[in-house]
Amino acid sequence: MDKYVNPELRHDFTILFDVSDGNPNGDPDAGNLPRVDPETGHGLVTDVCLKRKVRDYVSTVRGDEERYKIYVEQGHYLVDRKKRAYEAVGGKKGDNKKAGEARAWMCRNFYDVRTFGAVLVGKKGEGYNCGQVRGPMQLTFARSIDPILALDLSITRVALENPGDKPREDEGELAMTGTMGRKAIVPYALYLAHGFYVPSFAEDTGFDENDLSLFWEALERMWDLNRSASKGLTSCRGLYVFSHDSKLGNSPAHRLFERIEVNKREGVASPRKFNDYVVEVNDRELPEGVTLSRFCEG
Repeated sequence: MDKYVNPELRHDFTILFDVSDGNPNGDPDAGNLPRVDPETGHGLVTDVCLKRKVRDYVSTVRGDEERYKIYVEQGHYLVDRKKRAYEAVGGKKGDNKKAGEARAWMCRNFYDVRTFGAVLVGKKGEGYNCGQVRGPMQLTFARSIDPILALDLSITRVALENPGDKPREDEGELAMTGTMGRKAIVPYALYLAHGFYVPSFAEDTGFDENDLSLFWEALERMWDLNRSASKGLTSCRGLYVFSHDSKLGNSPAHRLFERIEVNKREGVASPRKFNDYVVEVNDRELPEGVTLSRFCEG
């Protein structure tokens, strides 16, 4: 077994991804403009956004298998999933004695529950308490290497919405212009996020070797299954996994992450492509018991 897919070991990882002429994560509190740190101007992508992409990838490639269903999925009610768990273990609504068995069933059947964890208690009076799960895999927010420039562009369409929309007169000629709209983009940004895998939590949720292998695969390939006009061109530019020889780890995560440096090339004022950056990975004299695996570089 390759070390980086061993679920009994601790893993710390860094992922690099970039976006060109797109909005990687809109902020609903700011008119869906790209998320930004207001103090520094650096772009942000939430951990929730990244997890959503992982969920969507797993659902696409393995979603027809019982063990790889997704709990948090668009268009579905969470209570229906918890109800299924109670029915599967022979429990009835309001029977909290079955909560432990229902929790175990949720971990066995939903990939995102045993990976990221979940609060499965539900609202008061719901009657389907499946407890709480602390997942072994956690992600930080992604932050852009440099401050971003968020553009808010006007767009129009030639079609009118309905017959009640009136045309306007423009310099004596009939102008049939549809509704005005807006599209927010970042011309270019390179983002970096960190992640952590804790094997002791994996023992509790049943997260195994196949789950871990699928997670690394998702981080590399999920960008190609999440295309939309608003997101522009997003791509994975590097995945670096530090695997330890023990469950507790052989080195603090922050010291390993400091071995990965990303800087603009000399003379580049406004980066517009990945090659405007230099990624330096110091894999010399790694701490004893730590191995670095590198994927999806460039």
